[in-house]
Amino acid sequence: MRLSGVADLPLHGGHVPYWLLARMRKLSFLILQVMNDLYGPDGVVERFANPLFFQAFNNIIGMDWDSSGSTTVTTAVVKEALRSSHIPVRVAGGKGRHALNTPNELSEISRLFGLDADVLITASRLVAKVDNALVQDGYELYHHAFFVSETGKWGVVQQGLSQELRMARRYHWIATVDFFNSPHAGVVGVRHDGVLNLASRNSRENRGVILELVNEGPSRVARYLNLLRGQATLFDVPRYHPYAKVDFDVNAVVKNLPPPKSVADFKELLLRHRVGPKTLRALSLVAELVFKAPADWSDPAVDPFKFAFAVGGKDGVPYPVDRRVYDELIALLDAVVNKARGDPGLYRYLSHLARKAEAWSYPKDRKRPT
Repeated sequence: MRLSGVADLPLHGGHVPYWLLARMRKLSFLILQVMNDLYGPDGVVERFANPLFFQAFNNIIGMDWDSSGSTTVTTAVVKEALRSSHIPVRVAGGKGRHALNTPNELSEISRLFGLDADVLITASRLVAKVDNALVQDGYELYHHAFFVSETGKWGVVQQGLSQELRMARRYHWIATVDFFNSPHAGVVGVRHDGVLNLASRNSRENRGVILELVNEGPSRVARYLNLLRGQATLFDVPRYHPYAKVDFDVNAVVKNLPPPKSVADFKELLLRHRVGPKTLRALSLVAELVFKAPADWSDPAVDPFKFAFAVGGKDGVPYPVDRRVYDELIALLDAVVNKARGDPGLYRYLSHLARKAEAWSYPKDRKRPT
């Protein structure tokens, strides 16, 4: 699934009032039950790894449609709803300090489901490292939510922020064994020029040369870096390279390199030796200029706004949350879930309603920033 599109996610302050948060929890719990009944635990994980579904879910529970908080609030609500449910899906991590606790929570989830904790923790670390160091788009991660089912199927919803732009960007992942060749299920945010994407399949050759450079040792790399700085005038020619900037300190880059012939693969370079984004950028430029192994400089960044019409939005777009409608929706969906246990055919009627909803287009003039 390779999705494309643009959605503004400005940084919003404030909080969700308790009366709305309580309803969000109830509605989320009911929707999750229906999802588990229809698609199973793996299907639940797969859907939250889809940026379109995630944003639609956020909208339907009444959160702002265009806010950075749509990520943090929705994942927190879903995490809490799943933790107290019989559904065999759990969420580790979250915002800020909760993100740092992801390994401990994954260990607990692994014991609950009988999974290999090391595999999940390594995947979590790699996903975070890729979006912080390989996709150099100017957004620093502050939120990391790791979804996992009883079968070991996992997905990640993580978000970075740019203080300069006052914007957020959300990255979606679904379980993979290849973290370096266009692995994202989707990226939601405003596209920018000049984003170094070493996680692109188009950067495969560039990553290979970076490994060769690293294994040649710091002294050889220093010579290449000095050569690159001596060729700085080339970067003033737009047709050669409109994005690259020679803005690194050679000594600082070399200091962070591992010993010669000590790195087996890119995964080891990131996790064991913890090579950071500035060092990777410098090595990538050397690989491109000196060895003609180009990197991908295209940004890997749809519209589920109609779902905000279900109960309204927290900040009044497309209209203020209607508490009466919200409570009626919860009551009706609760009745459907209970009835469907004895009559699964009831879900077919919901499919009929879904086709009608799919054909409906919302009034375009109602879509405005919150």
